[in-house]
Amino acid sequence: MDQVEEIRKLVIENLSSDKFVVDVLISGKKLPKRVMIIIDGDQGVTIDDCAELSRKLSKEFDDRAYFGEDNYLLEVSTPGLDHPLKLKRQYFKNTGRNVKVVRKENTTEGKLKEVTDEKIILVQETGTGKKKETKEIEIPFSEIEKTFVTVSFK
Repeated sequence: MDQVEEIRKLVIENLSSDKFVVDVLISGKKLPKRVMIIIDGDQGVTIDDCAELSRKLSKEFDDRAYFGEDNYLLEVSTPGLDHPLKLKRQYFKNTGRNVKVVRKENTTEGKLKEVTDEKIILVQETGTGKKKETKEIEIPFSEIEKTFVTVSFK
């Protein structure tokens, strides 16, 4: 098992069942090593959740001399708007929100209406007033390169 997978396993052991690991990133070349853990939750994640996990992991790393004598910088965070959705569980959590889906051939934006094991369904509204039209777009997960939650400041 490589280091990222070992850390992912350790994170999972220290998370409650409504929280999940999105990503584990380790910068390698220069010291101190930067270990970034990105977590999310079905009902969200608080700063206290991140701080508690950070304390637990830091103790585990130190007790096991996980990085030897090397210093490391541990960062536990939630995915920001610039971090794409990676897991189907994140798609379910963001149902009802506006998203931008990047595919090989184009980019599609709309409200995430539904998620299944095979695809997502977006709703797009065009026009205004009496000319307002709504259409549904089905996008298989196999076509999705990246999906970002978008925020409107209207």
